[in-house]
Amino acid sequence: MCPKVETSTPPKTPQPIGPYNHIAKVGQFITIGGTAGVDPATGQLAGPEVYAQTRQILKSFQVMLESVNSDLEHIVHINVFLQEMRDFERMNQAYSEEMGAHRPARTVVGVNELPKPGVRLTMNLTAVTRD
Repeated sequence: MCPKVETSTPPKTPQPIGPYNHIAKVGQFITIGGTAGVDPATGQLAGPEVYAQTRQILKSFQVMLESVNSDLEHIVHINVFLQEMRDFERMNQAYSEEMGAHRPARTVVGVNELPKPGVRLTMNLTAVTRD
């Protein structure tokens, strides 16, 4: 029997800007698609700069992961797509503050353009459930 793929976008997280859900889960394996630093309460960017947007992305990830029995400490890998590599240090500062001691594998890529105006970065991840 093939495992079922469950998809969702939990409340209190940014709404996708396209025809997709943020989360896909198969058994204990979780992926979260590209997420920008949008405050779900307002639908607006958490701020104009990379620090505030990075913090918001990781807060949204926490909410998303909780909805599928996981958390930031169960992240296996994160991809970061930065529009400007000059934002690397400020992104790392916010990332370190939100992630605490957990240091999953990570890839950072510079990109030319992102789909939502004002977005400085997006991130996606792979994680596992707590059990």
